[in-house]
Amino acid sequence: MDKLQIPNPKSQTKSQIPNPKSQINSNKTNPGGREKLITAKETDDDQILNISLRPSRLADFIGQKELVENLKVSLEAAKKRSEPIDHTLLSGPPGLGKTSLAHIIAHEMGTKITATSGPAIERAGDLIGILTNLAQGDILFIDEIHRLSKTVEEFIYPAMENFEIDFVIDKGPYAKTIKFNLKHFTLIGATTRAGLLTAPLRSRFGIFHHLDFYEAEDLVKILTRSAKLLNISIDKDAAEEIARRSRGSPRVANRLLRRVRDWVQVKRDGKITKEAAEEALKSHGIDKLGLDNIDRKVINIIRESFGGGPVGVESIAATLNEEPDTIVDVVEPFLLKIGLLKRTPRGRELTRQAYEHMGFSRTPKETQEKGLF
Repeated sequence: MDKLQIPNPKSQTKSQIPNPKSQINSNKTNPGGREKLITAKETDDDQILNISLRPSRLADFIGQKELVENLKVSLEAAKKRSEPIDHTLLSGPPGLGKTSLAHIIAHEMGTKITATSGPAIERAGDLIGILTNLAQGDILFIDEIHRLSKTVEEFIYPAMENFEIDFVIDKGPYAKTIKFNLKHFTLIGATTRAGLLTAPLRSRFGIFHHLDFYEAEDLVKILTRSAKLLNISIDKDAAEEIARRSRGSPRVANRLLRRVRDWVQVKRDGKITKEAAEEALKSHGIDKLGLDNIDRKVINIIRESFGGGPVGVESIAATLNEEPDTIVDVVEPFLLKIGLLKRTPRGRELTRQAYEHMGFSRTPKETQEKGLF
């Protein structure tokens, strides 16, 4: 067994401790050239702006009412017992507030949060360095936890259950196992693909919360709050229009708000009205339902190249020259939610609503059936 280099917590300098901002999101390029306006990933500018827009208290968190109520009970119970809150798993599509909730939990519990991501922890030694620096009650937030390597994941098991880690020093006949006790901490994991989590890891979480897409009225409240923080003048009708096209995501809503703000400051008097919002969003290719160019390309390709489906996601991605994960994580969830796409055992298939929205006269199957008679 390879010898592990165990970092000494006292000898670690501030520069050696993982930087949360650099680890939460990897700087991967988008092979398909997807517009940043709707993309699920946060850019550096988005991170800076969204940090200022994120609520710091649970009372300020808008939407997800059932989740918030259950989380409030868990937090109050933990504080009454003077114990750290149970390990928590947050799942759901990108941009719905998983990272914000992790920071809110830390703020409500009055503890420090250390943020990282699954792909950033490449070796078991990296995880040991992070765990040994956690104080009593601290929170470790791992974004995209389903992407942890197998070796690192197995080191987390005893840390989550018994708050201890076992590591091996030396090799061969001189190998020794050393047990290191950890302070009681809380692990908060966030994932967009809960199904990819292994059963042993999933079973070690005590609290499970799934975030769903936001309703338009909640997005209007979020947009109004963000506009106030950014000192933007916006009409209620304009906020409703932007909310309807935000794909049920606060991240997309805030991004569209900033783009509309840019447009009205250059083209108009700086005030966001419904008419100005419609023109600005049209210039960015966002239609009434919130579909952008890549969504329409997916729908068109399924109809023109695959006869409306059913078709596998790999075939769609290959035709678009996109990564399958982009289709599965970004495009597909919203199209399924609004009823333009459906999953079948044989693949993805367009619905009648998709043909009506895109202005197609009839489905290819109806065309074939008509030709038979």
